[in-house]
Amino acid sequence: MQEFQNSAGSLGSHKLNLVNRERVQLTGVKDVISFDSAEVLLETVVGMLQFKGSDLQVKRLTLEKGEVDIDGKVDSMIYSNNQGKAKSAGTILKRLFN
Repeated sequence: MQEFQNSAGSLGSHKLNLVNRERVQLTGVKDVISFDSAEVLLETVVGMLQFKGSDLQVKRLTLEKGEVDIDGKVDSMIYSNNQGKAKSAGTILKRLFN
């Protein structure tokens, strides 16, 4: 298993646990770029990760630990190395409070 240095400076790895296409548990998450009931876009230590489906909800978000839980029907997951989109989009919290 490969481990990565995350932005907080602590060592962490990316893990994805998908149960019955209804519950996702993730580690190694750096940022939540966007989310709604049909799509969740995350920046992880191994690149961008996009979930598509229906009734998607971010149930638990602990960015200090790099952990995210998502519930709903998952239709697809797509990894990409496109880090530029995350940096230009900004974080959810920054957009909410600006």
